Amino acid sequence: MKTHHITTLSKHQFYKFPNLIKNLFPTAPEQVFVADITYIDCQEKPLYLHLVTDLYSKKLMGFELSDNLKAESSLNALKMALNNRIYPNQTLIHHSDRGIQYCSKLYTEFTSKNNIRMSMTNNGDPYENAVAERINRTLKHEFGLKNKFPNYKIALKATKQAVHIYNNIRLHLSCNMLTPQKAHLKANFKYKNWTKTYN
Repeated sequence: MKTHHITTLSKHQFYKFPNLIKNLFPTAPEQVFVADITYIDCQEKPLYLHLVTDLYSKKLMGFELSDNLKAESSLNALKMALNNRIYPNQTLIHHSDRGIQYCSKLYTEFTSKNNIRMSMTNNGDPYENAVAERINRTLKHEFGLKNKFPNYKIALKATKQAVHIYNNIRLHLSCNMLTPQKAHLKANFKYKNWTKTYN
């Protein structure tokens, strides 16, 4: 029997930010980052992959594979994403579900200090964070991250390989058949709205 692993705890006392991207269509990379967490099966211990993706190019900007759902792990993924920016002067929106990691004081104080505007889904509808949800499935079903790994070391190696292939080799219909890396550099194609259709 398949076990469902919950990665989002939205019933908490922290402030939940409004959805700023419901009718927003980015025109260039690094205007909007979307964040999410997905479960990775491991014999040694349960693992969680914290991801940050650029909404426009679909490039995976940052990730953290950890054995916990703590805000620190999500924040490490965000810090990697910020270090990988090539347009640092672009105003940035961070969009996620209403999980406690993203609403926590640790996370929101960091985004505030870095002039990042927070945005969140309003009602738990996965279509409000469609890109992040789709990428979770792509990494698992196309790049083997749905497999059960014997230990953290092997899971991390597989994750790094999946991220590299996803960013640099896999072509995206929503990016005019460019890889996310090339789309991130080119930045002159018409954005396709994933909230209605997945690529």
